[in-house]
Amino acid sequence: MKRFLQIVFFLVLPLCLLKGQTRETERFFQVSGIISDEENNPMANVGVVSLKLKRGTISEKTGIYSITSTPGDTIFFRALGFKRKLVILPNDFMGRNYNLDVKLSLDTIPIDNVVVIPWKSYSEFIRDMSTPSPLGPEIENMNRNIASIEEAMSTTVDVKITPEAGYRYAMQQNFRNNITRGQYPINNLLNPFAWAKFVNGLQNGLFKNQDNSDRPSKVKVKKTRKKKKSEQK
Repeated sequence: MKRFLQIVFFLVLPLCLLKGQTRETERFFQVSGIISDEENNPMANVGVVSLKLKRGTISEKTGIYSITSTPGDTIFFRALGFKRKLVILPNDFMGRNYNLDVKLSLDTIPIDNVVVIPWKSYSEFIRDMSTPSPLGPEIENMNRNIASIEEAMSTTVDVKITPEAGYRYAMQQNFRNNITRGQYPINNLLNPFAWAKFVNGLQNGLFKNQDNSDRPSKVKVKKTRKKKKSEQK
């Protein structure tokens, strides 16, 4: 048994020594360069992998990369949206730095035209298009606001319902609501400007009955007595 172990030991030992010598004599060098696209624009975050040494890195914003490799190694380049590329290094390279610039091309996949519709079938499309759909909440709210503005403006004397007047009225209401938010509403009985407007309306006849406005007003004629002048004697 001992003799058998000795024979195995002497057979395996030269193989181990040979493997150690080949690893010591294995040469390493630095592979570096610039990665760009078809329009010579530098590409960042491109994956660079040495398949022989199982090492990897990524390119910088300027497209520059650097990775350690050995002669006969295969460098693998990959980026999202671009075709992958494999580059085999020469076996007889004896230097320390190997310059390798790479250009990656776009990976385009032609597909047929696709039409996306929110209906399951053509019959459902015809049914929905032929049936009038109810108004949404936004349109109903807009119609209510327009109706309230027209009603408020129709009760005002000598005001025409125009887009400018409607916008002005809406802005005034919005301004008043923002001022009195979280407070008691404005009481016009205590507002001197409202009283001044009321007095001006009384003086201008704003509150007179408009039905009798077309009737001619009676003109009072004052009767004057002519005094006879006495003849001068």
